[in-house]
Amino acid sequence: MDLAELNNLDLNLDPNNPGGWPLWAKIGAGVALAAAIAGAAYYFDTMPQQEELATLEKKENDLRADFERKQRKSANLEALRAQLQEMEESFGSMLRQLPEKTEVENLLDDISHTGLASGLEFSLFQPGGEGRKEFYAELPISLNVKGTYHEFGAFSSGVAALPRIVTLHNINISGKGSELSMSAVAKTYRYLEE
Repeated sequence: MDLAELNNLDLNLDPNNPGGWPLWAKIGAGVALAAAIAGAAYYFDTMPQQEELATLEKKENDLRADFERKQRKSANLEALRAQLQEMEESFGSMLRQLPEKTEVENLLDDISHTGLASGLEFSLFQPGGEGRKEFYAELPISLNVKGTYHEFGAFSSGVAALPRIVTLHNINISGKGSELSMSAVAKTYRYLEE
């Protein structure tokens, strides 16, 4: 078959009479129609389902992670409740160590007596203004004392043994030999009931 015969070839592909088409044209049209139907089905049916599946899988993973986190918490719930109760009891006992407003004067006397009992000589004992924090008030007391290193240790130990909470801050020891001077800020705390 040469090129001239191909030009004169009557394919006879009448769209109104597909039954008269040659076999290769029928097969090609069938394959094209099947591919078009499969493509349309994939585009209009399968792709939305795949997108929905991906969304649901992500949601499932998020819910699984949330479930595992909550399950770990619930597994430790009794231990956490016991720990919370212990913390509340500890907090209550610490609150009882904070003086009330009426006890602050006695506490100042206790700090002064502790220093004198340790053999220290006070050159400054000046309570400062009360500073309010979240649920407590802080009362700083500026101290300048003279004494020996061991007397400073006895004073610090005596302050720590007081029935109320008192802390020492900004400690600065200077001097030579056995006669030393110490400046510090003693802080006591008061619970704010309001």
